Amino acid sequence: MSRPALLAHDLVRIRGGRRILDGFSLTAAPGRRIGLIGENGVGKTTLLRLLAGVDQPDAGRVTRPDDVGFLHQEMPFDARATLADVLDDALREPRAALAELDRLTALLGRTPDGSPDHAALLETYARALEHAQEMQAWDADRSAAITLGGLGLDRVPHDRALGSLSGGQRGRLALAALLVRRPGALLLDEPTNHLDDEAADFVARRVRDLPGAVVLASHDRAFLDAVCTEVIDLDPAPGGGPVRYGGNYTDYRAAQRAEYRRWERRYAGEQEELEDLRRAAGVTAHRLAPNRGRTDHEKMGYGHRGGRVQRQISRRARDATRRLAELERDAIAAPPRPLSFRPGPVTAATEAAGGHGADHLVSLQDVHVPGRLARLRLDIDPGERLLVTGGNGAGKSTLLWVLAGRLPARGELYRSPGLTTGLLPQDTGFAHPERTAREIYARVLGARRAEEVPLLSLGLLSEADAGLPVHRLSAGQRRRLALALLVARSPQLLLLDEPTNHLSPRLCDELEEALGAGPGSVVVASHDRWLRGRWRGREVRLSPAGE
Repeated sequence: MSRPALLAHDLVRIRGGRRILDGFSLTAAPGRRIGLIGENGVGKTTLLRLLAGVDQPDAGRVTRPDDVGFLHQEMPFDARATLADVLDDALREPRAALAELDRLTALLGRTPDGSPDHAALLETYARALEHAQEMQAWDADRSAAITLGGLGLDRVPHDRALGSLSGGQRGRLALAALLVRRPGALLLDEPTNHLDDEAADFVARRVRDLPGAVVLASHDRAFLDAVCTEVIDLDPAPGGGPVRYGGNYTDYRAAQRAEYRRWERRYAGEQEELEDLRRAAGVTAHRLAPNRGRTDHEKMGYGHRGGRVQRQISRRARDATRRLAELERDAIAAPPRPLSFRPGPVTAATEAAGGHGADHLVSLQDVHVPGRLARLRLDIDPGERLLVTGGNGAGKSTLLWVLAGRLPARGELYRSPGLTTGLLPQDTGFAHPERTAREIYARVLGARRAEEVPLLSLGLLSEADAGLPVHRLSAGQRRRLALALLVARSPQLLLLDEPTNHLSPRLCDELEEALGAGPGSVVVASHDRWLRGRWRGREVRLSPAGE
């Protein structure tokens, strides 16, 4: 039994006078799993809501299967409903399919083989059997139990009211119900939020097993890599509009790198041509200059050839000038400079510092914060790359604040004299959000440093975003501004708390590559599976303070 595709044609969505989607089209065939990536605000959630039919486009149309599952829809149950009610609803179709097969089996048993209705009844039974097999109806109840276990809900009593569940439990239950239901098309918005590694891997396996189309928006690069057969980057490309890439996230990254190298070659080639044209135009203009004296080799026969030569030179000058104007008008933009951290120089005082920690930037001996950070021995050396991991409540953020000197701790802590540190906290806030990003950048750094390292040169904020009041920026854009301030300050010890939160996958990749080079020391606390799986430095795993 063939499943219908999910189709979108020329979708337009306008909000607040801004075109979030402008003529977007999509074909999601059964068995295809399409990942949507891009900066916050480019329209990922908007697109999913249009595909689901929750919102209507300002123009364009969507053709969808009869059964569409959307993770962000509220479950159609009030707070008094139970987990069992949710499961019964998710299992309604496979149970109905089995009941229909039972009915048809009984009817076939009462219908003689030679009767006129027998052939038609056999055909009906065959279609019903195929439908039940496609839904894996015989295994549905067992699969539901496995799904609940995979999402950490197997110990929740089935008579537990939804209103008594935490927000995270309700979200996981909604996801479990969709996976059990196996809809004709599945739409997921950040499906791995609040899932641990094992649960996220379980969801990836279940999503890959679905026969229908899947469209998902996610910042989880590990999930995108494990699930997707295609990736759509909604960030505007240099040529304009979203770009669709075949393959998973690794394939997308390879294609992006190849595109960037082609962009660099095109830009370098055009700049070389521009320089040649400027030189040619300058030389011919000089040769055509009035009252220019004749060179010795021009004096012989000058009157005979002078007019013709001058016309040729004039034509070449016009051609070069015209071509130069065309190229300058349609010039290829310079490729964005990759994000990089340039740590400041280690001071003489730091190099000459004595004591037991002289070889380390920071040294912790039995340092702890009661109730927040267990006793810890840790040395951080110049050029160190240190990843801090651990479960929620293990004290990862607390450790970074201690290293930054912003939180007092018990125990013995040594910090090199003159050491400069920079901390990117999880929650990015600014004292004067009514000021523009550019104003805050200049005020925090000082006019001289802001001029030495212009905000726009870092490639973290666009010209338009830099001119907006900070309170109008998205969480991701505010995090970009905080990163810009760190980059411009060039600290010797960089402390990053969940640095990939609220950033697009592409910028996360740039950030990780920037962290891997240079002499500065970097300490990162992160739950990001992609980052952790590719970390090349040392790792310290913290245990909760109570253990």
